[in-house]
Amino acid sequence: MSAPRKRRARVWLIGLLLLVLAVVGKGLWNARAEPIVRTATLGVAGWPAGTPPLRVLLISDTHVAGPDMPPERLRAILRRLNRLNPDLILLAGDFHSGKNVATRHYSAAELTAPFAEAKARLGVVAVLGNHDYWFQPEPIAKGLRAAGVTVLRNGAVRRGPLVIGGVDDEVTRHDSLKRTYAAMDGLGGGPRILVTHSPDIVPGLPAPVAAVFAGHTHCGQIALPLIGALSYASRYGDRFACGAMTDHGQKLFVGAGLGTSIVPLRYGVPPDVWLVTLGPAKVAE
Repeated sequence: MSAPRKRRARVWLIGLLLLVLAVVGKGLWNARAEPIVRTATLGVAGWPAGTPPLRVLLISDTHVAGPDMPPERLRAILRRLNRLNPDLILLAGDFHSGKNVATRHYSAAELTAPFAEAKARLGVVAVLGNHDYWFQPEPIAKGLRAAGVTVLRNGAVRRGPLVIGGVDDEVTRHDSLKRTYAAMDGLGGGPRILVTHSPDIVPGLPAPVAAVFAGHTHCGQIALPLIGALSYASRYGDRFACGAMTDHGQKLFVGAGLGTSIVPLRYGVPPDVWLVTLGPAKVAE
């Protein structure tokens, strides 16, 4: 190869390398962006008379790992989210990262300790996700409890007027709607909500609830122009992809999450949380 051709090849190679670095850098920048706070108001049938509305904050898929979500960053995010003054915080699983590309992984104690910062009048309620089960589910559950979080594994708890069912992870087949609904039945009457890692439980619900709160899909995490999201990690495709939706009458909220999975990159899908105000149904005019 002649000297001029070698120089041109070198210039092209350097240009390509710079482009790759720019694309990766932009993806990492997006992954470390401040989460968007998405809001919604939902009227609930049977809301107890005289009971004020409740602000429910959904946080999902924290995926603690370097470089995008070290524990100190999650701790700072939770402190800022406290300023929203939620009455109740729901954590929809996947506290562990499981990233194929990570600069650092953390122990179960390290990745759960930041949740001691999460403050809500009616407390913090969590379920586990598939990455938690693929890592260390018992130490993660123990770490969450040490941080003051109530962990539900096909169980239920009452918080204020709400009966909250927590469905264990569907992806790893630890879910049991039968046990969860039985636990809710045991707590008596009141508006019911469910928190779950994967929204894929929705078609199989034995009975509708006021709302389902979920994560797992990351809203795609990487959505490319003209192509869209590469995957929603759901057997239903984009049916439960993202956001606030109604599926055959069932209300649900699916968050994009705070962290990242597989690679520490986001394109076209910013991290987010949902702040949903639950209250009495509006009287039809």
